[in-house]
Amino acid sequence: MKTLAALEERVEAQQWHDLIEEIDAYGCAQTGPLLSPDECAEFAAMWADLDRFRSTIDMARYRFGQGTYRYFADPVPTPIMRLRRAFYRKLLPIARTWADRLGDPTPWPDDFDDWLAACHAAGQAKPTPILLRYTEGDWNALHRDLYGELVFPLQVVIGLDRPGIDHTGGEFLLVEQRPRAQSKPTVTILEQGHALVFTTRDRPTPSSRGWSRAPIRHGVSRIRSGHRHTLGLVLHDAV
Repeated sequence: MKTLAALEERVEAQQWHDLIEEIDAYGCAQTGPLLSPDECAEFAAMWADLDRFRSTIDMARYRFGQGTYRYFADPVPTPIMRLRRAFYRKLLPIARTWADRLGDPTPWPDDFDDWLAACHAAGQAKPTPILLRYTEGDWNALHRDLYGELVFPLQVVIGLDRPGIDHTGGEFLLVEQRPRAQSKPTVTILEQGHALVFTTRDRPTPSSRGWSRAPIRHGVSRIRSGHRHTLGLVLHDAV
């Protein structure tokens, strides 16, 4: 890609005050456009280059749903690493705020490379950025992307195709398990080139005792037609 530095600038230029308020209130928020259609096509085209990936997962085989995703191998493409660093910087304050509310440790250093070094020192040395591909009838079961003891509480998915044109269905699902209440779903249509920031594992919610821990899982609804590609940016590495 020709505009590597611009990717970080685009992340920086988002309306972060509003985004953080929405993430804090609902556990997720969608940014404005980050990638052009041509850049989305470049990312989606990486699917065919098997040398870029360390493994391919058939969701049906593991009862994760139906569809396929691929984990990028080292070295992870530079544009993806730039996006991970940029999102880490912007999301670090809310990660620390949530940990403080829940009385959890805050193991995340200021610098993303230092955080990855901590993951690697703990045995989590496999890169976790993924490219996902769904076709008609595919779906993703509700789950969490936890790959070891060290977890960053927020992650990102970027839409690479046009909803309603390249595919129908395939809405992003976030389900929050509320204390002593029924679960709360959030459904998002992920726009092409936009990023959705969402909770990795759980988030603090107000309660009569101060703050309670609300577990969260995410998934994708059934693709009714066409194809759907997304780029997943988990901000911790894997065992």
